[in-house]
Amino acid sequence: MPRIVRFHETGGPEVLRLDEVAVPQPGPDEVVIEARALGLNRAEEMFRNGQYVQEPVLPAKIGYEVAGTVQAVGANVTHVQAGDAVSVIPAFGMNDYGVHGEVVLAPAHAVVTHPQHLSWDEAAAAWMMFITAYGGLIDLAGVGQGDTVLIPAASSSVGLAAIQICTMVGATPVALSRTSSKRQALLEHGAAAVIATQEQDVPAEVHRLTGGTGARVAFDPVGGPGFAELTAALAKDGIILVYGALASETTPLPVLDVLGKHLTIRGYELFELTTDPDRRARATEFVHNGLDSGALKPIVSTTFTLDNIAAAHEYMASNQQLGKIIVRVTP
Repeated sequence: MPRIVRFHETGGPEVLRLDEVAVPQPGPDEVVIEARALGLNRAEEMFRNGQYVQEPVLPAKIGYEVAGTVQAVGANVTHVQAGDAVSVIPAFGMNDYGVHGEVVLAPAHAVVTHPQHLSWDEAAAAWMMFITAYGGLIDLAGVGQGDTVLIPAASSSVGLAAIQICTMVGATPVALSRTSSKRQALLEHGAAAVIATQEQDVPAEVHRLTGGTGARVAFDPVGGPGFAELTAALAKDGIILVYGALASETTPLPVLDVLGKHLTIRGYELFELTTDPDRRARATEFVHNGLDSGALKPIVSTTFTLDNIAAAHEYMASNQQLGKIIVRVTP
């Protein structure tokens, strides 16, 4: 029987198990996928820890991203068929569909074909990172030619995706990283400039880079004390898109900046886009076109085998990666 990744109690990576289960039978609007590669995300770490927006129903499946071959489809599914190479957009709750395993079930609306030139690793890495960045930068903020965009946690997979999308539409991506250790790598991955937040004055550097104007957009998954530096670095009528809370400290609200510069602070969650059929279709088209042309390229940090799924989660928690962590199911 195929194995799936599950946990029977919340906690650290050690709670993950590879449980044998029967091959799932697809419902009318479902697809069975024989997995080749899995993409890891912070959301899965939080879900496993019991600190996510959804409380896990134990024993809990896990996983938002998989790439593989269609094994079977439900009666209503017409856009893919058995044998197709597909990948999955995060457009479901993990209590309903956890797609990390050898043979997994996914809702048909989340299953897409991807450009043929992508490897299995790249296909498993693509959709969460690029659609998350698209949703904030393009769908909500309308980033385009001439905009300067601040990207905290820029070495994450979503941060690197944001850099590429900014470049694709003619905006200027400014990467923020805690130290200068990843400066060269971020520049090589397309950042126009890199600011080390623990070593440099962020607002001063941003105003120097923008001729005193400030940035129009900040795309922030961190929050915490550094939030005040982002508001100080923004231009008048700027917008901060908050899509995560990686910092454990309280996030301040710099009221004078918000009032004086007419700033917009917008909470953004990927699923507000991927659960809306029209917005999801526009996002999928944008990302597919970018992947097809080569303007967007998934960045894989490192790979693990499925037998070492706990070690992959441990590596994710270490924050050493530059890009996506991939778990290979088959060679």
